[in-house]
Amino acid sequence: MNRNALLGLGLTAVLSTVALTAACGKDEASPGAGGSAPLIGVDYPRSDTDFWNSYIKYVPQFGRDLGVELKTTNSQNDIASLISNVQTFQSQGVKGVVMAPQDTAAIAPTLQQLATKKIPVVTIDTRPDSGKVFMVVRADNRAYGTNACQFLGTKLGGKGKVVMLEGGLDSINGRDRTEAFEACMKQSYPGITVFGEATDWKGDVAATKLQTRLTSDPDIKGVYMESSFALSGTLQILKQRGLQVPPSDPRHVFIVSNDGIPEELKDIKEGLIDATVSQPADLFAKYGLYYVKAAIDGKTFQPGPTDHGSTIIAVRDGVLEDQLAAPLVTLDGATIGGQPTVKFDDKSLWGNNA
Repeated sequence: MNRNALLGLGLTAVLSTVALTAACGKDEASPGAGGSAPLIGVDYPRSDTDFWNSYIKYVPQFGRDLGVELKTTNSQNDIASLISNVQTFQSQGVKGVVMAPQDTAAIAPTLQQLATKKIPVVTIDTRPDSGKVFMVVRADNRAYGTNACQFLGTKLGGKGKVVMLEGGLDSINGRDRTEAFEACMKQSYPGITVFGEATDWKGDVAATKLQTRLTSDPDIKGVYMESSFALSGTLQILKQRGLQVPPSDPRHVFIVSNDGIPEELKDIKEGLIDATVSQPADLFAKYGLYYVKAAIDGKTFQPGPTDHGSTIIAVRDGVLEDQLAAPLVTLDGATIGGQPTVKFDDKSLWGNNA
């Protein structure tokens, strides 16, 4: 082999090594060498639930698909940590931010700071009470409460007692689900008494309050959990009280959960719970990154139907919300209270593909 050929081989090897080193030096979801991928900061809101752990798993997968580079943090349900994490993102030079603020009021000053620096923000699952963001990606949380109400109201024949294990009312999600459930019960099922129990999205608090309520009102016939955070505690308490019985048994307590995690789908199959709302953890990850990349690229959106089966609505001046589909899931997929449901083993559910 001549000298020029050997030099060519050497140069190829060096370039390959440089490319490999550059790729390995990226943060998550690097599309490879080239340097043109936008840097996006993603703050995970918490990692103590199966739902959010699934979301965390999906983010780098869709980051690779969309060709973006990621910097990630986890604020662990603490607004001070989220604010600090956003400061870190800015120092790292991110071009956009995806976040899921659980305290939807306290995040306003941070949003204003990002807007001043022209760093677009997309919020996932929650909508800030004030301030502007490029897009909110969530489902219709009022529909969650309404669907749960219609399911329990129908199953209880419009009479009896139910417990609503509320999420945090400092979150738009907790308020939407709670208010919609209560309004639906008052209007459509006035014969049902609703006991609202504030839990701040904490499983131990939910378990304690359910235990106390069952002691004072042992004839409870329904439970609406506003998130799967309360799943294990609720099932444990019902088992201890001998209430884990089939729906055909008069002692059965009908349970509606909210998230659509694999465990809930399994529990529906086994008759441990009766229904859940499937929040799309996969699509939250996908479209959060999609919209922040679109903002960086200078794209704009208008209210109306999307190309992915959802609808964008204008919630207030300067804030659009893409309301993704979140079906009610049941054992048989039958219509309940005039609303269609999806069978627990349907392959379109993210929980069956996690």
